[in-house]
Amino acid sequence: MSREDRKTWKANYFIKFMALLCEYPKCLIVGADNVSAKQMQQIRASTRDKAAILMGKNTMMRKANRGHMSNNPDLEKLLPHIRGNVGLVFTKNDLIEIRDLLLANKVEAPARAGAIAPVDVVIPTQNTGLGPEKTSFFQALAIPTKISRGTIEIVNNVNILKVGDKVGVSDAALLNMLKISPFTYGLEPEQVYDSGTVFDPNVLDITDDDIRRKFVDGVRNVASVCLSIGYPTVASVPHSIINGFKNLLAVAAETEITFPETEQMKAYLADPSAFAVAAPTESAAGGKEKAKEKPAEESKEESDDETGFGLFDD
Repeated sequence: MSREDRKTWKANYFIKFMALLCEYPKCLIVGADNVSAKQMQQIRASTRDKAAILMGKNTMMRKANRGHMSNNPDLEKLLPHIRGNVGLVFTKNDLIEIRDLLLANKVEAPARAGAIAPVDVVIPTQNTGLGPEKTSFFQALAIPTKISRGTIEIVNNVNILKVGDKVGVSDAALLNMLKISPFTYGLEPEQVYDSGTVFDPNVLDITDDDIRRKFVDGVRNVASVCLSIGYPTVASVPHSIINGFKNLLAVAAETEITFPETEQMKAYLADPSAFAVAAPTESAAGGKEKAKEKPAEESKEESDDETGFGLFDD
């Protein structure tokens, strides 16, 4: 089968891109740095029937995106995020499910000189198994060591790289020597497009409880401000009514004024003992138990006395 020429390939790519934009209302913009072809095949296999992955040059993706903006102007929001080594993952399924599938397909990779560290790298305390001839190598990297049973032992945890640091030749050599693969690579979600809205992937972690909690906090803050400045709103009126009713009860308690809602309060103020709880207190209950135990002991003593003789009687 002959390979299609570049012009035909581009035309088919644009057609495919526009078809995906029409079919799928949601997509993830993902970074694809350090992702191998084999790993990409594994990711495509794991997301089959759930998502469609489209990679390509940024210029082609932007051009295809602009060509479809006449049908969907919201696609313009994608343009600022199509930069760097990125791709698009289209889906109709739950975005959290697709995001988790992509993250589950990350693979460990050794540190390479010149790469940017995506995470902090810490070399733990360990016996390296390396001979004493490597001591100068560790000293050059300011890693505290000692010789233990003829091998080099790292005596403290060492933070060799921080997020954003560039991996040096010595750093990469040391990590490879210790057989530490500190990085994981895969399709990393960078932005989310959903029905005309673009937002950060962290928004996907927000639950209904988080939204409910934020809403309640907002209502509480509005009510507090309105009560402080005396400006009635839907949020503050219930509190104002309750506060006003408390003031009426206070006035009624100090005067002869009465109304149905104050009758129970006035009755309590007139005779608090009438509202005492009928249940016995803990101390009273304990006293009753002791009282029950005491007659039992007394009856035992009486039974001994009634026999007429003691233990040491002849």
